[in-house]
Amino acid sequence: MKTLFKQSLALTGMLMVLTACIYPMLIAGAAKFASGSGGGVKVERDGKVIGYANIGQSFTEDRYFNGRPSAVNYNAAGSGGSNKSTTNLDYIKTVKDRIDTFMVHNPTVVKQDIPTELVTASGSGLDPNVSPKAAYVQIARISAARGIPEERIKTLVDQHIHKPLFTIFGTYTINVLELNVDLDALNNN
Repeated sequence: MKTLFKQSLALTGMLMVLTACIYPMLIAGAAKFASGSGGGVKVERDGKVIGYANIGQSFTEDRYFNGRPSAVNYNAAGSGGSNKSTTNLDYIKTVKDRIDTFMVHNPTVVKQDIPTELVTASGSGLDPNVSPKAAYVQIARISAARGIPEERIKTLVDQHIHKPLFTIFGTYTINVLELNVDLDALNNN
């Protein structure tokens, strides 16, 4: 019995050192080689940090591309989904309200053409990306709000499409913050 207790205690101690000390240090060290050196990829404008490329932000003005809605109000300290099923009445009402709001701001878009991602939150509530289709359906609104021809905005959207690492796996995405920063620069030129 004493032998099993000693072995259990030794194994517990080894696992504590491994999982609470060594593993976190290895991950922190590996992060130093990632984009942003483990501190996040900062997006700057005029020398000021205006956000992080991997954390979604709220854009509500008609002159900007909208990203995915957030179940946590874009709070990076408490990321998470709504945890409501697609049959939950509150969830259904929330999605319908988002569709109605989108339609008010994008009257040229047919309801069936609204990409799901523009009216549903991601699992983290902080998804910074949308699909090219989600960006394309917003071009008419932004063109009218900014007085920029739709073709120029479409060209800008096309320049921001990120292809997946392997073309057979993954999806094409657009980082909304980076797109909006370049949209402001396009408006200033």
